Amino acid sequence: MTSAPLFVHCCHCRWCQRETGASFALNALIEHDRVMLASGDVDVVDTPSESGVGQRIARCPVCHVAVWSNYGGAGDIVRFVRVGTLDDPDRFAPDIHIYTNSKQPWVILPSGTPAVPEYYDRERYWPAASLARRRAIKP
Repeated sequence: MTSAPLFVHCCHCRWCQRETGASFALNALIEHDRVMLASGDVDVVDTPSESGVGQRIARCPVCHVAVWSNYGGAGDIVRFVRVGTLDDPDRFAPDIHIYTNSKQPWVILPSGTPAVPEYYDRERYWPAASLARRRAIKP
């Protein structure tokens, strides 16, 4: 990523749990033109999503790890980069925990980070600078 992300989600929905084979998905939302591949290209796979609009998952063609997703509602404008695939994933802690109504019961959420049972109001949680960046790319 060539800049800081707009926002970082830690999603605890059962769909993300199934897709990742883990207890949650940690995604850094960022403008598509601020994502650069270190080498090679990705394989893009169209998959269904719980919302019904689907998502496009960009995977490494060698190891098939998901590198980022584009969700149907946002199109290709914003990428949901899997934080764990970055060289320095420690830099991007979650800004919010979402879909906590379906989180694993043994996952303990930190008290200083917002957590919501489902999705959230972007205007309430995103920093002003990120909202301005989003408005600049919104079609």
